[in-house]
Amino acid sequence: MKFNLQQFLTVSFTLFAVIDAIGSIPLLISLHNKLGGIREFRATVISGLFMIVFLYVGEPLLKLLGVTVHSFAVGGSIVIFLLGLEMVLGHEIFKSEKDARAGTVVPVAFPIIAGSGTLTTVMSLKANYDEINILLGILVNLVLVYIVLKSLRFIEKALGEAGLIAVRKFFGVILLAIAVKIFGSNIGEFGK
Repeated sequence: MKFNLQQFLTVSFTLFAVIDAIGSIPLLISLHNKLGGIREFRATVISGLFMIVFLYVGEPLLKLLGVTVHSFAVGGSIVIFLLGLEMVLGHEIFKSEKDARAGTVVPVAFPIIAGSGTLTTVMSLKANYDEINILLGILVNLVLVYIVLKSLRFIEKALGEAGLIAVRKFFGVILLAIAVKIFGSNIGEFGK
């Protein structure tokens, strides 16, 4: 187990693309307003714990629960689909608990930050890269996630209300497309 700059960069960029904290900004702002706030540090730590747990015991844990990686991905895709639908239609599907602590775990830490795609990617990276490089890649991405979460109010002010609505609807459609892709690529594995 040794540090390799090339592996570290590859893992970091792969996780950055899958986590897509930048693309999730409109959804996170929407949830921030609905929940009355997001506990940024807590969301970052919890999503990091999900990723690290899945790095070491992801597949055995899912097997113990009788869940395949594919069914896990389908379940996550349904939650992402509903979040995207909520953004596009402007109707509340997830009833707000008005509790930032509960909302910080679900849906912010999981499935938005450490979703099924991220957790599956972490498990897949283990097959090709040293654990130290994966752990450092996770850490770098958690720092970026924390910065994005801390910047939500600033971004919201910069976009303004009209800009926020337009961006939210656009990224809602993107989320729907991502959910359909994850669903479609994993649903075929059922019954096998």
